[in-house]
Amino acid sequence: MIPYLWIEEAATRLSNQIIETPLSYDPRLDLYLKWENRQLTGSFKARGALNKVLTMQPWERERGIVAASAGNHGQGLALAGKKAKVRVKIFVSENAVPAKIEAMRNLGAEVQLVSGGYGEAEQAGLAYAAEGTATWVSPYNDGQIIAAQGTVGLEILRQLTKSTPNKTDSLTWVVPIGGGGLCAGIAGTIHGNDLPKSGSHRLIGVQSEASPFFHAIYQYGTQSGQIELPSLADGLAGPVEEGSVTIPILQRYLDDLVLVSEDDIREAIVYSWLHYHERIEGSAAAALAAVLTGRITTRPALVVISGGNVQPELHTRLCADLKDNFTLEGHS
Repeated sequence: MIPYLWIEEAATRLSNQIIETPLSYDPRLDLYLKWENRQLTGSFKARGALNKVLTMQPWERERGIVAASAGNHGQGLALAGKKAKVRVKIFVSENAVPAKIEAMRNLGAEVQLVSGGYGEAEQAGLAYAAEGTATWVSPYNDGQIIAAQGTVGLEILRQLTKSTPNKTDSLTWVVPIGGGGLCAGIAGTIHGNDLPKSGSHRLIGVQSEASPFFHAIYQYGTQSGQIELPSLADGLAGPVEEGSVTIPILQRYLDDLVLVSEDDIREAIVYSWLHYHERIEGSAAAALAAVLTGRITTRPALVVISGGNVQPELHTRLCADLKDNFTLEGHS
């Protein structure tokens, strides 16, 4: 597990760099929601990217940064690179969300489009880094990245203590998983913090059925043979880097890892807009979908809404198509 001290240090380092995002409570569902879609660049990924760049050695910065991204990690690194005056090159699937590609470029990153999905983009980025011309920054397979994502958990615990101190003794955390950086960071917060009755805190990961790579690793010990299909949860898609530090962490500390369908994700995107007036992307909606569909039954629960960078036209179309599936009282 990532040392708890690293998470505390990341929180101090980022205190003037990021936004403390809101935490709200839905009494109908006995559900807390952490709105990281309100974070800089529209995603929790800004935390890890900024912390990583701030902790890099001068020679690492001088070489420039290279990464692969579905869009949010790339935006975070582009912002960090802009602040630190570091060159950033991001390898991205040609099928990535156009708004995310545009945002990376607007922040000053060089974006290299790659044929195929996230897995192909990651392999291209790793090959480029292997040439020795830039410093590779994984979106999840990095201790400083994971530590910074753990600051989401620190904020949540602080906000819960202020509002409902009795609730922190028992909570089911519901977190989307791609490579596992966010979930591993939150695991470090929960289990490294000596919480009262820490055993009553459950950590549940969520992926899309369309790209169940980490689910396969968690359940069967291998992602071999898994197929990546198109998914609204683009930020969770693609295989996990071999030997990623997130794998043993989550194999030990996850209480469960569940899958949701693309239809579930679509409905969660619309539900968030109609009930909370929050625009969220498919990766964040996957975690909310696990609650709305009854896959998560223990309460109180907390969903980390990881990002809001959904293509505007897609969001408008989904809301128009599915709004009749919902009522103001609840999910029909």
